[in-house]
Amino acid sequence: MEKITGSDFASPETMHDFMAFYKRLAGQQEPLYRLDDFFGMGGAWLAFRHEDVAAILKDPRFIKDIRKLAPPQGQGEPGQKYAYLSKFREWIKQMPNMLSVDPPDHTRLRRLASKAFTPHTIEGLRPRIQQIADNLLDAVQERGRMDLITDFAYPLPITVISEMLGIPVADRDQFREWTRELLNASLDPKQEDTVSEVLDKFTEYIKTLLAKKRAHPGNDVTSGLVQAHDEGDQLSENELLSTIWLLIVAGHETTVNLIGNGIVALLQHPEQMRLLRSDPSLLPSAVEELLRYAGPVVIASRFASEDVTLHGKDIRKGEMVLVSLAGANVDPHKFSHPEALDITREENEHLAFGKGIHLCLGAPLARLEGQIAFGTLLRRLPHLRLAVAPEQLTYNRSTLRSLTNLPVLF
Repeated sequence: MEKITGSDFASPETMHDFMAFYKRLAGQQEPLYRLDDFFGMGGAWLAFRHEDVAAILKDPRFIKDIRKLAPPQGQGEPGQKYAYLSKFREWIKQMPNMLSVDPPDHTRLRRLASKAFTPHTIEGLRPRIQQIADNLLDAVQERGRMDLITDFAYPLPITVISEMLGIPVADRDQFREWTRELLNASLDPKQEDTVSEVLDKFTEYIKTLLAKKRAHPGNDVTSGLVQAHDEGDQLSENELLSTIWLLIVAGHETTVNLIGNGIVALLQHPEQMRLLRSDPSLLPSAVEELLRYAGPVVIASRFASEDVTLHGKDIRKGEMVLVSLAGANVDPHKFSHPEALDITREENEHLAFGKGIHLCLGAPLARLEGQIAFGTLLRRLPHLRLAVAPEQLTYNRSTLRSLTNLPVLF
């Protein structure tokens, strides 16, 4: 059997036919697969079955905070064992946020940020999100065609999270460019300078934003976090910077690709698309199924904080453990007919948002945006169809399943 490599998890070929790739994974005799290298970060263990992925994500022995694995000060980095400390990870070490740390820091940071993501607060955004969606389609309606990523899937969530954070409209396109550069360059050790340059620009922008919010606070998330910091609520300046950065990036990038991937999945399953169009009450279950079937996050990482034995394999302290969320979501041991898109699927314990303490904070917002986006597109564009053959769609080289563009006609 052809050996699976770390690069396979980001290749455009995999993204084009992800079901075939995960059938290769499912065919592995060992439930815990050993990768020789993962993008220059050294060897890694890979779990891809739903039961194992869920268990690892909930197990406190598998941690996010790489600072806990660094050698004592003055002893230097012990060669290949810490090869994963790239420019991006070095930045994360200095700029921790709730996605990169463990309790008690994680508990503290998540508590501060979660105030803006309560169910009541998110549901209150529904009218505004619907207005944004309608405005975006108003702008392209007469053209009869659009790039669904550029004209709809991107501006919808970036507008929502920008308004939540109190970020000027004029600055939003810059975030898209920086995020794309960062996602593309962070997988290539040869582009460390690009990673550093983008992170520096992003950091300087957020510093300027924070200064403006201190001078002129508003009723937005950024002003609230600044106030919490200034009132001594255990939020360091670097944590403040990194938390805002995380909310900007995570607040739009995954939803962009949920919308793009989801529309492609529906267009390739016209019977499901017709069913959803005829019965909008299925939107909540449809979004869950599209998260399972075409969710954007392919893989996540943890590190063993101690020696752990799993499936007879000895995972050593400090070793990287990768969990394939996409693989878990098409595990035939968990899902009946996982290769089928079924928007009426009732039991759908997918892992698109992760599991455990790092379960995606923005999941309720992503679900709401997805329901409004798909509902609005199907209601207003009854003749929506691809402008190119499916095999002509292109994907980014990334561990997010993301289309470069999505030309459609309507």
